[in-house]
Amino acid sequence: MTTNSPSLHLDRHGWLVPSAGVRLVPSPNFNQRPANEEARLLIIHNISLPPNNFGGPYIEQLFTNQLQVPDHPFFQQIAHLRVSAHFLIRRTGEIIQFVSTQNKAWHAGISSFEGKAGCNDFSLGIELEGSDYVPFTDEQYCSLTALSALLRYHYPLRAVRGHEHIAPVRKTDPGPYFDWNRYRSEGKWSWRELPTLG
Repeated sequence: MTTNSPSLHLDRHGWLVPSAGVRLVPSPNFNQRPANEEARLLIIHNISLPPNNFGGPYIEQLFTNQLQVPDHPFFQQIAHLRVSAHFLIRRTGEIIQFVSTQNKAWHAGISSFEGKAGCNDFSLGIELEGSDYVPFTDEQYCSLTALSALLRYHYPLRAVRGHEHIAPVRKTDPGPYFDWNRYRSEGKWSWRELPTLG
């Protein structure tokens, strides 16, 4: 299946310019990066709400503190969370931005990369709508590749990791169905920039 790469532009405030396939949904769940910190790590996640269900408004609701708890029993477990990511890529390839790339989104939690804790301070987070149990779509890989290239142009990103790599045991995403080899090839990442694959 052939998909067209979205045309993406980042403004001087760290927001994507809205266009076909790009929406801005600002989240209150962010703060400023520590002084002298900049984004140098890209972290890939997966998310679905309710678990293993796609579509619907619930991811956006979660990231904007508007989750409709009565809509599903699982939501009682997560209603207290205050979380966000910089970006969400839907199954259709649509990109939704929640937090400026200049700010710190709350996506990594307790985490460590190369001996440094608190990955939110120096990372950008991309959520893929999906789960550990199904492949991601061609449209998602296309948007992820285009978004990654844009972020590499604007920030000194020197590594990409899954949530599972910076918070092992605690997290498993993006999971076994994320094709790191495809992402490396399409995104022209070097082996040293990606996690060691078993």
